[in-house]
Amino acid sequence: MNKPTKTAPRGFRPWPFSYHEEIELEIQTLTNMGKGLARTHDGWVVFVPFCLPGESVLARIYRNDKNFSEADLLKVIKSSPERVQPQCALFGQCGGCQYQNLGYNHQLKWKRKQLEELLRHMANIDFPVKEVIPSPLEYGYRSKITPHFNKPKNNQIAEIGFQQAGRRQLVDVNHCNIAHPAINQRLEEMRASIRQKAATYKKGATLLLRTDSQGVVHTSPAEIATDRVNNVEFEYPAGSFFQNNPSILDGFTTHVRKSALAEGSEFLVDAYCGAGLFALTAAPHFKQVVGIEVSEESIYWASKNAQSNGFENAQFIRGKVEDFFNEISFPPNKTAVVIDPPRKGCSRDFLSQLFIFAPRNVIYVSCNPSTQLRDLILFQEAGYRLAEVQPFDLFPQTKHLECVMSLRK
Repeated sequence: MNKPTKTAPRGFRPWPFSYHEEIELEIQTLTNMGKGLARTHDGWVVFVPFCLPGESVLARIYRNDKNFSEADLLKVIKSSPERVQPQCALFGQCGGCQYQNLGYNHQLKWKRKQLEELLRHMANIDFPVKEVIPSPLEYGYRSKITPHFNKPKNNQIAEIGFQQAGRRQLVDVNHCNIAHPAINQRLEEMRASIRQKAATYKKGATLLLRTDSQGVVHTSPAEIATDRVNNVEFEYPAGSFFQNNPSILDGFTTHVRKSALAEGSEFLVDAYCGAGLFALTAAPHFKQVVGIEVSEESIYWASKNAQSNGFENAQFIRGKVEDFFNEISFPPNKTAVVIDPPRKGCSRDFLSQLFIFAPRNVIYVSCNPSTQLRDLILFQEAGYRLAEVQPFDLFPQTKHLECVMSLRK
């Protein structure tokens, strides 16, 4: 154990480790935040990024919390047989990816294990989680990235990229291995242009690069992107939300549709519908489909997409979360509800309305299993049982996981 060599920042909690104290650790497991977890001989938890279970590592403490510490990885002393060579030279600095050092099949294994553990610890449920559906593309899959740069100094712009792992500082990124090749080509051009015009910027900014099925790279949020999923064409503003891994969307939406059709469902409500991804890919298989959103812009594009694809049985309604179901007249025992809320999960107001409506079949899609499981407890209290848990890996090389839970009344 080595003593610190750097002055601690203001607010640093000096126990149980000194600032920049170096310690050797045995990594026991991977958390759902993509960090290795180690315990000292007295049981104190230390989180270390970019390392794998079974590895011995040298780590340097940079934060002590009330119940755990966080450290940077300095050196892998004994490596895991699951370790592979990262494709990106910035892996370990850039905070965008957590798992490039882990073979892809092992990424899927650990993501499934993490989800099973969350079910047990958060919802007190022992339930078989299905094997994670892999992404057809392990790299080059992302259709949207949003690099940042800070305010110029002396008319010079420094880093253009993403935040460091666990830090606010930026890493300069001239190529992102998980981004679509067309985005990387455009990124190089944008970086050069921004630096040429550095004197015109009074503050920092966030860039947008989104490519679509036409091969166009959009750099303005107002530009209209076009994508095709399960033979349905979607148009939407490039700056709005649309799933960012096109390679997996056919299989992903097919699974949601088939799950929604279970229990003899004839009608579909797509809550938090966005541009209508789930509603419209399922519309040919239901008598009627209704999408609901709080965003007026999203409802406009969902309605436009229904019309341009010729779906006469699809309707989209702008509604407040607390009265989403006021205009729904479908029989609940013949209705499936698909919910795909933001990362923060469903609001209590929305869930109260959903439970009053009481559909027989609910398909809960989430990119944040923690808030999904928080809501699952409320579903159980309202008389729903968990029927299936199917994860999809929309974000290879990262900690993120999309999970589809099927719930039956």
